[in-house]
Amino acid sequence: MELEERVAALERRMAALESTAEGAADGVAGGAVDSAVESAERPVPEVTDSPLWALESLKAQLAADVGDRGEDGAVVFTGAVRLPTQERYEWQLGAFTGQLFEEDWADAAESFAALGHPVRLRLLREILGGRRTAAELAELEATGTTGQIYHHLRQLTGAGWLKTVGRGRYEVPGARVVPLLVVLTAARP
Repeated sequence: MELEERVAALERRMAALESTAEGAADGVAGGAVDSAVESAERPVPEVTDSPLWALESLKAQLAADVGDRGEDGAVVFTGAVRLPTQERYEWQLGAFTGQLFEEDWADAAESFAALGHPVRLRLLREILGGRRTAAELAELEATGTTGQIYHHLRQLTGAGWLKTVGRGRYEVPGARVVPLLVVLTAARP
């Protein structure tokens, strides 16, 4: 493994650790775990024959919640994925419905807008698939000129969907891999 690849792998691991620590500090029930970072043993939800086992588990947790935070319900999204690059990510986030309705949804507009272009979605898919440099991305057909590609990369970086990990190298932050896949899944007709 070349030095640049090793440094990029270490930066991914650090980002995963930092996002987990930030989530814990903010009281958010979420975080990312890079496959190279061994996590402590944790209980696994019981997977039953029910097709709605995750929903049933959420409802049981809400019923057991002390106080009234969960009386209006909650949403949870989670995932355990292996990318084509063999990187593994585990991630979970939950929020109480009342909390979501108190927040200003306009704050999410920039993040959604960054995903609102077919070329940007393709760039994200290619980066998750292992094409990490601007030069590799510029070789793709139907993605535009080098200047247009850099414009799209800046939009994605500004919205937090990408980060730079060296000169001309990009990656999706560990804490954004599963959320990106969840958004894509939710956007299906």
